[in-house]
Amino acid sequence: MIRLSGRLRASLIIGGQGIRARKLRTFLSMVSLFLGVLAVVVVQAGAEIANRAMLADVELSQGKDGTRQMYLSPEGQTVPVALEVLKGRTDSVAMTSASAIIGEPGVKPINEGGGPIDQPGGYGPRMTCDESGCYPVDDGNAGAPQGQAVQLELIGLTGDIRQFRPFRPSQGRWLDFGGEPSLAPRLVLNEHAAKAFTQYHVPAEMRVQGATVNPTPQIIGVVDDGGYQPAAYVRSDEMLNWLPVTSVSDSNSGPGLQVLMTPAATEVEHILRARLTAAGTPEDRIRVNTVETLERMSTELAIMRWIFLGMAALVLLIGVAGILNVGLATVGERIEEFALRRAVGTPRLLLAGIVLAETLLTGLLTAALAIGAGVVGLKLALTMFGSRFPSLEGVAFPWQAGVAGVVAGLVAGILGGLIPALRAARIPIATVMRA
Repeated sequence: MIRLSGRLRASLIIGGQGIRARKLRTFLSMVSLFLGVLAVVVVQAGAEIANRAMLADVELSQGKDGTRQMYLSPEGQTVPVALEVLKGRTDSVAMTSASAIIGEPGVKPINEGGGPIDQPGGYGPRMTCDESGCYPVDDGNAGAPQGQAVQLELIGLTGDIRQFRPFRPSQGRWLDFGGEPSLAPRLVLNEHAAKAFTQYHVPAEMRVQGATVNPTPQIIGVVDDGGYQPAAYVRSDEMLNWLPVTSVSDSNSGPGLQVLMTPAATEVEHILRARLTAAGTPEDRIRVNTVETLERMSTELAIMRWIFLGMAALVLLIGVAGILNVGLATVGERIEEFALRRAVGTPRLLLAGIVLAETLLTGLLTAALAIGAGVVGLKLALTMFGSRFPSLEGVAFPWQAGVAGVVAGLVAGILGGLIPALRAARIPIATVMRA
């Protein structure tokens, strides 16, 4: 073991001396290999960043992997029971939905139906469908004149939903679930709603279907929630100051009542299921599923990654061919040197190790340069384009790309140096007599 360690050390030392003695050829080898290793680093880094960006966008709308989702129909005592069970819980959050109009009283909203404000046309009254067909929902706007008002989905929360759906803050602050509920509901808008209120300056009066009076809301912040229509988030207990508990969840405005739970919140799930069943909710209407976005998308991501890695491997092979060419030329020039080393007792394995060490060191140096270029390139790209892609905010250079670069450098060094190493090991001792 000691003897093998000594040979390895000698190979590395002599290989390093060979690199220093032939700087120009080493530089040319690194140039031919640099693009191949950089391609592998870029593909691996791009795949990891794309993976994170896709997951980040999906998490905004569906939730993080492992989140338990319970969908409930809001009929009967479902909403009161769910709000009571989840009150003050930090491992579970209930989401209720209602349709709200903010603006002039007694007028139709600009985006009747609650669609995006920047998509002209396509608006109309909200519709509901059952076995007999689809028909408009009576929201009190029939016969009203068009006016300065915006319709949006009002989402009530029993707790901080960001542990499940990591909304990206845009302006202001998020809801504070500590302290007593405010009589003036505090709203956090999504970006579509914020765009509507920026484009149209409307009075701050909110009409919620089912409310006895119209409250005056406080808009405290804006978030990117990944949604496609105007929406606002509010504390459920602040909604209940103005809205009966039986009206805080409208299945015509969204999925009804939705409960998000951590994987460890099994006790809450059992209690909620038992209470709902006892209150008359049919067992088959209590649907629970687990968010498994990564597992669902893993096949598509893997296929894309292997396709681009195959393309990068072709570029890497060009670099390997360059190292092989330089290595064979170098061995041809050093025939007398290697023959003399054989004459003084240098083993063939050590001669092969010297040549292979040079190519391996060249590959590692090239990998270090390619990884450094990847890190700098990513920082420049985030500086120039990060503001256009919020999902890339805070992205760091993935360590997987660094490992892939080192592996690519080592593989290129072995493939490019193996044939020259075998040729050096087979040089006969008699060659020194002809020098």
